[in-house]
Amino acid sequence: MEESITIVLDSRDVLSGVCGVNDGNLRMLERFLGGRVNTRGNEIRFEGADPAGVRRFKRMIHSLITAVEDGEAPSPEYVRALAVVQDHPPGACAGADLMREALIHIPQGFNNVFPRTRNQAAYILGMRSRDICFCVGPAGTGKTFLAIAEALSLVLSKKMRKLVLTRPVVEAGESLGFLPGDLIQKINPYLRPLYDAMESLIPFEMIRRMEEDHRIEIAPLAYMRGRSLNNCVIILDEAQNTTKEQMKMFLTRLGEQARAVITGDATQIDLPKRIDSGLLHAVSILAAVEGIQITYFHTGDVVRNPLIKKIIQAYDNEQP
Repeated sequence: MEESITIVLDSRDVLSGVCGVNDGNLRMLERFLGGRVNTRGNEIRFEGADPAGVRRFKRMIHSLITAVEDGEAPSPEYVRALAVVQDHPPGACAGADLMREALIHIPQGFNNVFPRTRNQAAYILGMRSRDICFCVGPAGTGKTFLAIAEALSLVLSKKMRKLVLTRPVVEAGESLGFLPGDLIQKINPYLRPLYDAMESLIPFEMIRRMEEDHRIEIAPLAYMRGRSLNNCVIILDEAQNTTKEQMKMFLTRLGEQARAVITGDATQIDLPKRIDSGLLHAVSILAAVEGIQITYFHTGDVVRNPLIKKIIQAYDNEQP
Protein backbone atom coordinates (compact mmCIF):
# COMPACT_ATOMS: atom_id res chain seq x y z
CA MET A 1 0.00 0.00 0.00
CA GLU A 2 1.39 3.40 -1.00
CA GLU A 3 1.73 6.08 1.65
CA SER A 4 2.78 9.72 1.68
CA ILE A 5 4.12 12.38 4.00
CA THR A 6 4.41 16.17 3.83
CA ILE A 7 7.13 18.02 5.75
CA VAL A 8 6.83 21.77 6.27
CA LEU A 9 10.05 23.77 6.58
CA ASP A 10 10.25 27.09 8.42
CA SER A 11 12.81 28.69 6.10
CA ARG A 12 13.03 28.92 2.31
CA ASP A 13 16.83 29.03 2.64
CA VAL A 14 16.81 25.71 4.48
CA LEU A 15 14.41 24.30 1.89
CA SER A 16 16.78 25.37 -0.90
CA GLY A 17 19.72 23.71 0.85
CA VAL A 18 17.80 20.49 1.39
CA CYS A 19 16.66 20.34 -2.25
CA GLY A 20 20.14 21.07 -3.63
CA VAL A 21 21.12 22.51 -6.99
CA ASN A 22 18.35 21.87 -9.55
CA ASP A 23 16.64 19.65 -6.93
CA GLY A 24 19.51 17.18 -7.28
CA ASN A 25 19.16 16.02 -3.68
CA LEU A 26 15.48 15.24 -4.18
CA ARG A 27 16.20 13.21 -7.30
CA MET A 28 18.78 11.20 -5.35
CA LEU A 29 16.20 10.59 -2.62
CA GLU A 30 13.79 9.25 -5.23
CA ARG A 31 16.49 6.97 -6.59
CA PHE A 32 17.12 5.39 -3.19
CA LEU A 33 13.61 5.37 -1.77
CA GLY A 34 11.64 4.57 -4.90
CA GLY A 35 8.87 7.13 -4.38
CA ARG A 36 8.17 10.59 -5.78
CA VAL A 37 9.35 13.81 -4.14
CA ASN A 38 7.81 17.19 -4.94
CA THR A 39 7.95 20.67 -3.44
CA ARG A 40 5.29 23.32 -3.14
CA GLY A 41 5.89 26.58 -1.33
CA ASN A 42 7.84 25.62 1.78
CA GLU A 43 6.64 22.00 1.77
CA ILE A 44 8.31 18.79 0.67
CA ARG A 45 5.95 15.92 -0.15
CA PHE A 46 6.94 12.29 -0.56
CA GLU A 47 4.50 9.70 -1.89
CA GLY A 48 4.40 6.29 -3.48
CA ALA A 49 6.31 4.29 -0.84
CA ASP A 50 5.53 1.77 1.87
CA PRO A 51 5.48 2.79 5.57
CA ALA A 52 9.14 1.85 5.99
CA GLY A 53 10.10 4.07 3.05
CA VAL A 54 8.11 6.98 4.49
CA ARG A 55 9.87 6.62 7.85
CA ARG A 56 13.24 6.51 6.12
CA PHE A 57 12.40 9.60 4.07
CA LYS A 58 11.42 11.49 7.23
CA ARG A 59 14.70 10.58 8.94
CA MET A 60 16.74 11.61 5.92
CA ILE A 61 14.96 14.95 5.46
CA HIS A 62 15.47 15.84 9.12
CA SER A 63 19.15 14.86 8.80
CA LEU A 64 19.48 17.13 5.76
CA ILE A 65 17.75 19.98 7.59
CA THR A 66 20.21 19.62 10.48
CA ALA A 67 23.15 19.58 8.06
CA VAL A 68 21.96 22.77 6.34
CA GLU A 69 21.36 24.51 9.67
CA ASP A 70 24.90 23.52 10.70
CA GLY A 71 26.29 25.32 7.65
CA GLU A 72 26.67 22.34 5.31
CA ALA A 73 25.64 22.41 1.66
CA PRO A 74 24.48 18.81 1.09
CA SER A 75 25.12 17.45 -2.39
CA PRO A 76 23.53 14.43 -4.10
CA GLU A 77 26.65 12.50 -3.10
CA TYR A 78 26.04 13.50 0.52
CA VAL A 79 22.46 12.22 0.21
CA ARG A 80 23.71 8.95 -1.28
CA ALA A 81 26.18 8.54 1.58
CA LEU A 82 23.49 9.34 4.14
CA ALA A 83 21.23 6.69 2.62
CA VAL A 84 23.99 4.08 2.75
CA VAL A 85 25.12 4.95 6.28
CA GLN A 86 21.53 4.92 7.57
CA ASP A 87 21.18 1.27 6.55
CA HIS A 88 22.38 0.16 9.96
CA PRO A 89 21.66 -2.96 12.00
CA PRO A 90 19.37 -2.76 15.03
CA GLY A 91 21.10 -1.18 18.01
CA ALA A 92 23.77 0.52 15.88
CA CYS A 93 24.38 4.25 15.88
CA ALA A 94 21.85 6.10 13.72
CA GLY A 95 23.17 7.08 10.32
CA ALA A 96 22.74 10.84 10.74
CA ASP A 97 24.50 10.80 14.11
CA LEU A 98 27.32 8.74 12.64
CA MET A 99 27.68 11.12 9.69
CA ARG A 100 27.95 14.13 12.01
CA GLU A 101 30.30 12.40 14.42
CA ALA A 102 32.66 11.26 11.66
CA LEU A 103 32.61 14.52 9.67
CA ILE A 104 36.11 15.85 8.95
CA HIS A 105 36.47 19.63 9.01
CA ILE A 106 39.69 20.93 7.45
CA PRO A 107 40.40 24.58 8.32
CA GLN A 108 40.70 26.60 5.08
CA GLY A 109 39.98 23.43 3.11
CA PHE A 110 37.72 23.24 0.08
CA ASN A 111 34.93 21.24 1.74
CA ASN A 112 34.18 19.12 4.77
CA VAL A 113 34.80 15.42 4.23
CA PHE A 114 32.10 12.95 5.23
CA PRO A 115 32.04 9.14 5.36
CA ARG A 116 30.25 7.45 2.48
CA THR A 117 29.88 4.02 4.09
CA ARG A 118 29.62 2.74 7.66
CA ASN A 119 33.08 1.20 7.38
CA GLN A 120 34.49 4.59 6.40
CA ALA A 121 32.82 6.15 9.44
CA ALA A 122 34.32 3.46 11.68
CA TYR A 123 37.72 4.14 10.09
CA ILE A 124 37.52 7.88 10.79
CA LEU A 125 36.41 7.36 14.38
CA GLY A 126 39.17 4.79 14.82
CA MET A 127 41.79 7.31 13.71
CA ARG A 128 40.51 9.66 16.41
CA SER A 129 40.40 7.14 19.23
CA ARG A 130 43.49 4.97 18.62
CA ASP A 131 47.19 5.79 18.40
CA ILE A 132 47.70 3.23 15.64
CA CYS A 133 45.07 2.49 13.00
CA PHE A 134 45.38 -0.03 10.16
CA CYS A 135 43.09 0.10 7.14
CA VAL A 136 43.13 -2.76 4.65
CA GLY A 137 40.99 -2.80 1.52
CA PRO A 138 40.81 -2.65 -2.27
CA ALA A 139 41.46 0.33 -4.50
CA GLY A 140 38.94 3.17 -4.50
CA THR A 141 37.70 2.76 -0.92
CA GLY A 142 39.18 6.01 0.40
CA LYS A 143 41.89 4.53 2.63
CA THR A 144 44.54 7.13 1.84
CA PHE A 145 42.17 10.02 1.13
CA LEU A 146 40.43 9.82 4.52
CA ALA A 147 43.72 9.38 6.37
CA ILE A 148 45.16 12.51 4.76
CA ALA A 149 41.94 14.47 5.35
CA GLU A 150 41.94 13.60 9.06
CA ALA A 151 45.66 14.34 9.36
CA LEU A 152 45.34 17.74 7.65
CA SER A 153 42.46 18.56 9.98
CA LEU A 154 44.64 17.83 13.02
CA VAL A 155 47.66 19.75 11.75
CA LEU A 156 45.79 22.81 10.43
CA SER A 157 43.78 23.06 13.66
CA LYS A 158 47.13 22.88 15.52
CA LYS A 159 46.22 19.76 17.44
CA MET A 160 49.26 18.08 15.91
CA ARG A 161 52.58 19.65 15.00
CA LYS A 162 53.31 17.87 11.75
CA LEU A 163 52.12 15.45 9.06
CA VAL A 164 54.61 12.83 7.91
CA LEU A 165 53.76 10.88 4.74
CA THR A 166 55.77 7.82 3.79
CA ARG A 167 55.66 4.89 1.40
CA PRO A 168 57.87 1.90 0.73
CA VAL A 169 59.74 2.39 -2.52
CA VAL A 170 59.28 -0.90 -4.34
CA GLU A 171 61.12 -0.87 -7.63
CA ALA A 172 59.41 -2.45 -10.62
CA GLY A 173 61.98 -3.01 -13.32
CA GLU A 174 63.80 0.29 -12.93
CA SER A 175 66.33 1.09 -10.21
CA LEU A 176 66.06 4.43 -8.44
CA GLY A 177 69.75 4.94 -9.06
CA PHE A 178 69.15 5.10 -12.80
CA LEU A 179 66.26 7.56 -12.63
CA PRO A 180 67.18 11.21 -13.37
CA GLY A 181 67.33 13.94 -10.73
CA ASP A 182 67.98 14.22 -7.00
CA LEU A 183 66.32 12.09 -4.31
CA ILE A 184 63.07 14.10 -4.25
CA GLN A 185 62.74 13.86 -8.04
CA LYS A 186 63.49 10.14 -7.94
CA ILE A 187 60.82 9.29 -5.37
CA ASN A 188 58.19 11.78 -6.62
CA PRO A 189 56.40 9.20 -8.85
CA TYR A 190 55.95 6.95 -5.81
CA LEU A 191 54.58 9.78 -3.65
CA ARG A 192 52.43 11.51 -6.28
CA PRO A 193 49.16 9.88 -5.10
CA LEU A 194 49.67 11.47 -1.67
CA TYR A 195 49.98 14.90 -3.27
CA ASP A 196 46.88 14.20 -5.38
CA ALA A 197 44.87 13.58 -2.22
CA MET A 198 46.16 16.74 -0.53
CA GLU A 199 45.53 18.91 -3.60
CA SER A 200 41.89 17.80 -3.69
CA LEU A 201 41.45 18.94 -0.08
CA ILE A 202 43.38 22.20 0.33
CA PRO A 203 44.85 24.84 -2.03
CA PHE A 204 48.22 24.05 -3.56
CA GLU A 205 49.76 27.20 -2.10
CA MET A 206 48.80 26.02 1.38
CA ILE A 207 50.58 22.73 0.74
CA ARG A 208 53.66 24.64 -0.38
CA ARG A 209 53.62 26.81 2.76
CA MET A 210 53.19 23.77 5.00
CA GLU A 211 56.18 22.12 3.34
CA GLU A 212 58.27 25.28 3.79
CA ASP A 213 57.22 25.46 7.46
CA HIS A 214 58.04 21.73 7.84
CA ARG A 215 54.44 20.96 8.83
CA ILE A 216 54.37 18.42 5.98
CA GLU A 217 57.19 15.99 5.42
CA ILE A 218 57.24 13.37 2.70
CA ALA A 219 59.93 10.71 2.70
CA PRO A 220 60.52 7.10 1.61
CA LEU A 221 60.09 4.51 4.35
CA ALA A 222 63.82 3.71 4.48
CA TYR A 223 64.44 7.22 5.86
CA MET A 224 62.33 6.50 8.97
CA ARG A 225 64.99 4.29 10.55
CA GLY A 226 66.51 5.72 13.71
CA ARG A 227 63.93 8.49 14.12
CA SER A 228 61.53 9.21 16.96
CA LEU A 229 58.44 11.07 15.76
CA ASN A 230 56.67 13.16 18.41
CA ASN A 231 53.41 15.14 18.29
CA CYS A 232 52.71 14.29 14.67
CA VAL A 233 50.51 12.17 12.43
CA ILE A 234 52.37 9.59 10.36
CA ILE A 235 50.70 7.93 7.38
CA LEU A 236 52.27 4.83 5.88
CA ASP A 237 50.66 4.25 2.49
CA GLU A 238 50.92 1.13 0.29
CA ALA A 239 51.95 -0.79 3.39
CA GLN A 240 51.30 -4.14 1.69
CA ASN A 241 54.73 -3.65 0.10
CA THR A 242 56.61 -3.44 3.38
CA THR A 243 58.59 -6.38 4.71
CA LYS A 244 58.05 -7.63 8.27
CA GLU A 245 61.26 -5.90 9.32
CA GLN A 246 60.25 -2.59 7.74
CA MET A 247 56.83 -2.68 9.40
CA LYS A 248 58.34 -3.34 12.83
CA MET A 249 60.82 -0.52 12.27
CA PHE A 250 58.04 1.88 11.29
CA LEU A 251 55.71 1.03 14.19
CA THR A 252 58.51 1.58 16.70
CA ARG A 253 59.15 5.14 15.42
CA LEU A 254 56.14 6.53 17.28
CA GLY A 255 57.05 8.97 20.03
CA GLU A 256 54.95 10.97 22.48
CA GLN A 257 51.54 12.24 21.32
CA ALA A 258 51.97 10.65 17.89
CA ARG A 259 49.46 8.76 15.79
CA ALA A 260 50.06 6.41 12.91
CA VAL A 261 47.73 5.35 10.11
CA ILE A 262 48.79 2.38 7.98
CA THR A 263 46.93 1.69 4.74
CA GLY A 264 47.26 -1.03 2.15
CA ASP A 265 45.64 -3.35 -0.37
CA ALA A 266 46.31 -7.04 0.21
CA THR A 267 45.57 -7.80 -3.45
CA GLN A 268 48.33 -5.54 -4.78
CA ILE A 269 51.51 -6.89 -3.19
CA ASP A 270 54.56 -6.18 -5.37
CA LEU A 271 57.15 -7.86 -3.15
CA PRO A 272 59.14 -10.83 -4.43
CA LYS A 273 57.13 -14.03 -3.93
CA ARG A 274 59.33 -15.38 -1.15
CA ILE A 275 59.01 -12.24 1.00
CA ASP A 276 56.01 -11.97 3.33
CA SER A 277 54.04 -8.73 3.46
CA GLY A 278 54.67 -6.75 6.61
CA LEU A 279 51.10 -5.43 6.53
CA LEU A 280 49.48 -8.87 6.55
CA HIS A 281 51.87 -10.07 9.23
CA ALA A 282 51.18 -7.01 11.42
CA VAL A 283 47.37 -7.22 11.29
CA SER A 284 47.57 -10.93 12.16
CA ILE A 285 49.68 -10.48 15.30
CA LEU A 286 48.43 -7.06 16.50
CA ALA A 287 44.67 -7.58 16.23
CA ALA A 288 44.30 -8.13 19.99
CA VAL A 289 46.66 -5.35 21.09
CA GLU A 290 44.86 -2.60 23.00
CA GLY A 291 45.17 0.83 21.40
CA ILE A 292 45.33 -0.51 17.85
CA GLN A 293 42.37 -0.47 15.46
CA ILE A 294 42.15 -2.54 12.29
CA THR A 295 39.47 -1.60 9.73
CA TYR A 296 38.75 -3.77 6.71
CA PHE A 297 37.15 -2.31 3.58
CA HIS A 298 35.40 -4.45 0.99
CA THR A 299 34.00 -4.00 -2.52
CA GLY A 300 30.88 -2.38 -1.08
CA ASP A 301 33.06 0.44 0.26
CA VAL A 302 34.39 1.43 -3.18
CA VAL A 303 33.47 5.08 -3.78
CA ARG A 304 35.93 6.22 -6.45
CA ASN A 305 33.96 5.17 -9.53
CA PRO A 306 31.12 2.65 -9.95
CA LEU A 307 33.22 0.82 -12.54
CA ILE A 308 35.98 0.18 -9.99
CA LYS A 309 33.62 -1.99 -7.95
CA LYS A 310 32.72 -4.05 -11.03
CA ILE A 311 36.37 -4.45 -12.00
CA ILE A 312 37.32 -5.67 -8.53
CA GLN A 313 34.40 -8.12 -8.50
CA ALA A 314 35.41 -9.44 -11.93
CA TYR A 315 38.95 -10.14 -10.74
CA ASP A 316 37.67 -11.69 -7.50
CA ASN A 317 35.39 -14.01 -9.48
CA GLU A 318 38.06 -15.07 -11.96
CA GLN A 319 38.67 -18.79 -11.95
CA PRO A 320 42.27 -19.74 -11.04
